[in-house]
Amino acid sequence: MEKPVFGGSFLLSAPERIFAPEQFTPEHREIARATEEFFHQEVEPNLDAILHQDFAVLRRVLQKSAEVGLVSTLVPEEYGGLDMDLTSAIIVTEGVARDASYASCHGGQAGIGALPLAWFGTEEQKKRYLPRVVSAELVAAYCLTEPQAGSDALNCRTRADLTPDGKHYILNGQKMWITNGGFADLLTVFAKVNAEQFTCFLVERTLPGVSVGAEEKKMGLKGASTTAVFFDNVHVPVENVLGEVGRGHIIAFNILNLGRLKLAMFGHGECKEALAHSLRYARERRAFGKSIGEFGLIQQKLADMAARMFANESMAYRVTGHIQDEQASKPLAGAVEEFAIECSLVKIFGSETMGFVADEAVQIHGGYGYHQDYAVERIYRDARIYRIFEGTNEINRLIATTMLLKRARAGRVALADAVKQLDSGAGKTLPLFLFGAAYQKFGGAIEQQQEVSAALTDVMMYTLALESAQLRAQQSKSELQRDLAAVFGEFAQNQIHASARFILGACEAQDPRGILTLPPPTDTTAARHRIAARLLDAGKYTV
Repeated sequence: MEKPVFGGSFLLSAPERIFAPEQFTPEHREIARATEEFFHQEVEPNLDAILHQDFAVLRRVLQKSAEVGLVSTLVPEEYGGLDMDLTSAIIVTEGVARDASYASCHGGQAGIGALPLAWFGTEEQKKRYLPRVVSAELVAAYCLTEPQAGSDALNCRTRADLTPDGKHYILNGQKMWITNGGFADLLTVFAKVNAEQFTCFLVERTLPGVSVGAEEKKMGLKGASTTAVFFDNVHVPVENVLGEVGRGHIIAFNILNLGRLKLAMFGHGECKEALAHSLRYARERRAFGKSIGEFGLIQQKLADMAARMFANESMAYRVTGHIQDEQASKPLAGAVEEFAIECSLVKIFGSETMGFVADEAVQIHGGYGYHQDYAVERIYRDARIYRIFEGTNEINRLIATTMLLKRARAGRVALADAVKQLDSGAGKTLPLFLFGAAYQKFGGAIEQQQEVSAALTDVMMYTLALESAQLRAQQSKSELQRDLAAVFGEFAQNQIHASARFILGACEAQDPRGILTLPPPTDTTAARHRIAARLLDAGKYTV
């Protein structure tokens, strides 16, 4: 009988099978087809206008996406939604991500815009606002970050004070980096009641005292609206408190957890676009009498790009499957919270994969990759924000290890028992050995050793990514997937080894079991050539 899966359990055992795109239903494939068709028919013809910040066009395209149901996948039917499963929402996320500016707007509406209301709103709030959000009649924006409160979101200074008659909260403060800020109608705003109780509010843009700053001049996401939003004695009706006073962190963290999972697939969608441009250029560009796609070093780049994309896709859909299974016993918000550790790992890996793929795409294009006439130049600039969105990768590296240790102390993950049973061969030997070494050196203060915590997260992340790629390849019995998993495995093992050596050095620990011994080197050159040949023939990411 297969062992139950829960947050952090991947360190203790491996499932026999994982959820992967090969298990998509006909309905899932139809959603993917519809999303691709929408992008071709509605986004691509308007992309130039979107990139020049024609927000009337952007809003119109967003409303078109709402008409075909791409905004409402996770919203219940009684509020105008489609009430689909999480896989459907992830498929849409990937499909709209071929341009990051549009994806940013869409994600601000379908994810962090609609879901706080859908998950935590009262019946009256949902009836009043949700149908208009999922139709994009109301454009939504999520107002959490402040000038002095980015990663430390609970340190916000925006305050809300109850009026003497008890009918309104008066909001004063400032939010920044707000996606859709320039044209949003409904704002999800976090503020502190009496400067202490972190609370969430639904704020209509038309309320007196709400104002919006100029569009920020950004490195990337040129077509997305990103502004500051100001609140000057804004009277918000008490019935517009979202959730409970003093429990806004529950809303913020649950939305961020799902956002981290979805961000990995936003990155995957844009990786697919970058790879497709690179394959086209590699076939067309000739040097020394042949296409550059015939050269070994270009083939190596293409194969490495695809291998990391394969691992990212495999890990993200594996976690999606775990969350969906968890929904059998709890609502989606609670199911996502159960796998918050994995969501942070997926976010880090997906965003860093996006950075790698974008960088290699520019390199394959050579000087042309540096020119604005080529899409990879835009993709390269856009990719940089993924490591900052939804909590910086540094914060997520600390979150993942800290959360695992907290769950271990609470008895939710039997980490200490697994470390004690290392000699029995149970669990993932290397990560557990390293957690044991760190605990022996630092005790309960591991979280205060940021460098060690981050390195432990990297070991967990690459372990999860590698196992996910290998399990998917095994169950699909695809030769191409085995090649992709082998190429990724070479990279992942080296990353795990480097992090492990750092941790043992910081802990002044020895390796009596010889755990750090790398497996014998294997020749992956032929595998890379096979991968590149398949990619060049298909002209796109294919597994």
